[in-house]
Amino acid sequence: MSIKEKYALTDEGVRNVRLGAVWTTVTNLVVFASVGFTYVIMSAIVARLTGGEVELGPWGTLGFDPLAVPVAGWVAAIAAYLAVLFVCERLAYYYQYGVIYKESGRQRIALAERLRKLPLSFFGRRDLADLTETLMGDVKTTEHAYSHVLPELYGAYATMAIAFVCLVAFDWRLAVASMWSGPVALLLLFGVRSRLQPLMHKTRMAGLKTSEFIQEALECVREVRATNQEERYLEHIYESVDTAERTAIRGELACGIAVNGAQIVLRLGFATTLLTGAGLVLEGTCDFLALFCFLLVVSRIYAPFDQALMLIAELFSARTAAARMKSFFEEPLAEGGEACNPAGHDVAFEHVGFAYEKGGEKVLEDVSFVAREGEVTALVGPSGSGKSTCARLAARLWDASSGRVTVGGVDVSTVDPEVLLRDFSVVFQDVTLFDDTVMGNIRLGRRGATDEEVLAAARAARCDGFVSRMPEGYATMIGENGARLSGGERQRISIARALLKDAPIVLLDEATASLDVESETEVQAALSRLLAGRTVIVIAHRMRTVMAADRVVVLDGGHVAEQGSPERLMAAGGLFARMVALQRESADWAL
Repeated sequence: MSIKEKYALTDEGVRNVRLGAVWTTVTNLVVFASVGFTYVIMSAIVARLTGGEVELGPWGTLGFDPLAVPVAGWVAAIAAYLAVLFVCERLAYYYQYGVIYKESGRQRIALAERLRKLPLSFFGRRDLADLTETLMGDVKTTEHAYSHVLPELYGAYATMAIAFVCLVAFDWRLAVASMWSGPVALLLLFGVRSRLQPLMHKTRMAGLKTSEFIQEALECVREVRATNQEERYLEHIYESVDTAERTAIRGELACGIAVNGAQIVLRLGFATTLLTGAGLVLEGTCDFLALFCFLLVVSRIYAPFDQALMLIAELFSARTAAARMKSFFEEPLAEGGEACNPAGHDVAFEHVGFAYEKGGEKVLEDVSFVAREGEVTALVGPSGSGKSTCARLAARLWDASSGRVTVGGVDVSTVDPEVLLRDFSVVFQDVTLFDDTVMGNIRLGRRGATDEEVLAAARAARCDGFVSRMPEGYATMIGENGARLSGGERQRISIARALLKDAPIVLLDEATASLDVESETEVQAALSRLLAGRTVIVIAHRMRTVMAADRVVVLDGGHVAEQGSPERLMAAGGLFARMVALQRESADWAL
């Protein structure tokens, strides 16, 4: 498996990690060059004391006396060395940290783009806390691995290999004695990776479970307080935190034992170098300066390796995080053509079946009807009969499991959802608003709309009344998901947004459910005037809303029970007539 697949990197990220490793290697080698300078100076001192020449081991003699070089020459040499070291350190830092942080930005954008194109069925299977953790937590985990571990680790590999070749040329016996511990330490650590990886995964999942509990408690705080369930929810959170803590301790303990064991093995190289060198010096087959040189190299070459080993546990954790990120890109997209040229805007369901999960229980079965352009088609039926599902299938928020849905004769499954939705204005029962101004929330319907067009849509949806009472009018911030508004006010902003879009097909899913009787009458009048000539699909439980429709489709248990005009269905005395009668009876109920 390539580094790109292992750590969910982009092509640019792979290139930058490689450059980071290259410049880390170069920097390490420049640092090691100081060992060579030290060896030359020590050889020169010995030569001055013994009257011999400056020895360079297997490379012969130096040919001149470094101690005879003027002070200005040494100052220039040291300045040049420090300049080279600074440039190398600067480039290593840039490719380890500067560009790698940009990679995290690219990853988050790529994940967000992928989420934008995934079908809604994906979000039905994944928890919001899970998605947030991947976008923020997993990307942060991999980011730290890219910047602190991978370049250091690969740089340590390359540095050790190059240093080993040079040291073998100097003295192969001391080279083997000093370098054997590095590969053995790595083999030890990667040998136990198969046992560490599941622990990392469990730690990640336990932390995610805690996040889910906390998010659930925050989202349901009103219900929790209203039902006096604070202690119960806190108990769940405490248990989850304790479980996450125990799992994290087990994982860190296992990683700590493995990493410290590898570091102990790594440091044994220093001992074997000292023992082997001492023996060779006593035999007279190696001089003290050569041993001194090897001890200096060993003290330096283990430093980057030691740092990489300290952080290698994060590398294993990053593999788990990267696998979660990759799972997003393995999900099938709701793809389709960029062109959509329907012959009109009739919405037709042809023997449509739908299940939320493949092989699961069908929510819709053999549903067929036509919502004609210029008419209002009402979908009615008991709760759970499939009304909202039909609306979502029409806009391709989900794809039908069988049969097909067409708009103007074009199968919606062949059109890119973003292209298709240009022809739809949608008002769902569960309104979603942003922490923005009233004007900004309405303008989401059409980003290029002028202030006058936004205000016209707001007036048509009867928003003027409550907006005029706000401190800054249409410039008032409404809080997260419209927290400062009532349910009816939020619904009217959503209707204004749909009216502003001015699309040929309008889906109204319980659009007036949160309005009082007076507001509902006003909004219905506005909708009647402004939706003329469009294909309108209305989902409503209030029969007085349905009675004004051109066509009614009655759903029951995922099937079309009956369809036709309200008058004809009332005369037939079927399910629709019974629902109207029951609602009229309930209207007379009183305390």
